Amino acid sequence: MADKVVATYYYPPMEVAAAELGHTAGSKLDDDGRNKRTGTMWTASSHIITAVIGSGVLSLGWAIAQLGWVAGPAVMLLFSLVTYFTSSLLADCYRSGDQSTGKRNYTYMDAVNANLSGVKVQICGMLQYANIVGVAIGYTIAASISMLAIKRANCFHGNGHADPCKVSSVPYMIIFGVAQVFFSQIPDFDQISWLSMLAAAMSFTYSSIGLGLGIVQVIANGGVKGSLTGISIGTVTPMQKVWRSTQAFGDIAFAYSYSLILIEIQDTIRAPPPSESTVMKRATMVSVAVTTVFYMLCGCMGYAAFGDAAPGNLLTGFGFYEPFWLLDVANAAIVVHLVGAYQVYCQPLFAFVEKWAAKRWPESTFVTGEVEVPLFRTYKVNMFRATWRTAFVVATTVVSMMLPFFNDVVGFLGALGFWPLTVYFPVEMYVVQKKVPKWSTQWVCLQMLSVGCLAISLAAAAGSIAGIKSDLKVYHPFKT
Repeated sequence: MADKVVATYYYPPMEVAAAELGHTAGSKLDDDGRNKRTGTMWTASSHIITAVIGSGVLSLGWAIAQLGWVAGPAVMLLFSLVTYFTSSLLADCYRSGDQSTGKRNYTYMDAVNANLSGVKVQICGMLQYANIVGVAIGYTIAASISMLAIKRANCFHGNGHADPCKVSSVPYMIIFGVAQVFFSQIPDFDQISWLSMLAAAMSFTYSSIGLGLGIVQVIANGGVKGSLTGISIGTVTPMQKVWRSTQAFGDIAFAYSYSLILIEIQDTIRAPPPSESTVMKRATMVSVAVTTVFYMLCGCMGYAAFGDAAPGNLLTGFGFYEPFWLLDVANAAIVVHLVGAYQVYCQPLFAFVEKWAAKRWPESTFVTGEVEVPLFRTYKVNMFRATWRTAFVVATTVVSMMLPFFNDVVGFLGALGFWPLTVYFPVEMYVVQKKVPKWSTQWVCLQMLSVGCLAISLAAAAGSIAGIKSDLKVYHPFKT
């Protein structure tokens, strides 16, 4: 996206000239004068799967343990259906008017601005980018926990399970942060397709290992653990049962969260026919179906294997100790996946800030110029992009060091972004775009869906805040 900014703001005469070349430019440019998009249903699906099947899948065993065999799978299925439905509504908002020839909306905020405008655009922007920052922090925490788990698994294997094997997560957060400093210099969403596909493959790798280990554990136990209503009173207090159940809703919501980058993913899809919305809906159906199957298998098998004792993170909470090398492979796959997922989520924020800076200081060589850096080949580096993206990664890494509460952070992020970005704005934009009559049956049903999801988000946020507050009583930042 960053070099789209270059095309739009740095050299506008060239873009206009190219757009006027007619058939000659037609083979190289899309209808908006930008370079032809090359994305397909499969690349869009890989972006979605990279974003969706993230670290959240590992907390689903714990989430189902709080809700039980009846409510757990039912809530997961409910979230998948809501996510698919609202994502389909949002896909129709990529173009204003005709789905094949209407004006493109390049970002989520552009779509909100085209359909709703006013203060809602600012609110949407604040929520979207705050959520992206939160996801970056959550993924840094998750990646460091997986790297730490590799160290601890080897320690347990060598010294026995009685050894506490205490290791600080801080060095691993720094390692992940350094890697993100380099990967964040990839300028555009289009250029991370290879990283996204690799990350999607890694997500299937560690999910499959977690599933396989869960099946082995169930066989070793001689049956399925767990109950219809989840963790029992006595194991936790009645109030803890309530808070943990609401937090489980947030964890499941986070596991399906990708709407905040849906429009940006859709903007990579090649021009019609068929329309981008048609391709995006197919990609959404494939992705949500695949992830739901994986989530059901991994979450249910985690609960079946450990019952009330299901760890908050299936592969790092040490429900499993052996085979240690397989745990190492799974956790290494998680780290590789989160490197890609971090970039998929953060690219919209990177592009937004760089676009704003280019409009604000169009004459600044620091903001708009490029410096040639000779390495294996000559690379052109934009100094503002390099500086601000590095600063962003450093800031999120430092915050991650201060708040490494995986489950609580995951639950809070899910609650924060689920209702406004996954439900409210897609519903409101769809109502405006399709001119749905107020108080019609369709309008009432859409509003009921929105209000119901708001209640779920508020409950999940309350449960996660209660969990974070409890963690802060015993946690000391930057210590083991």
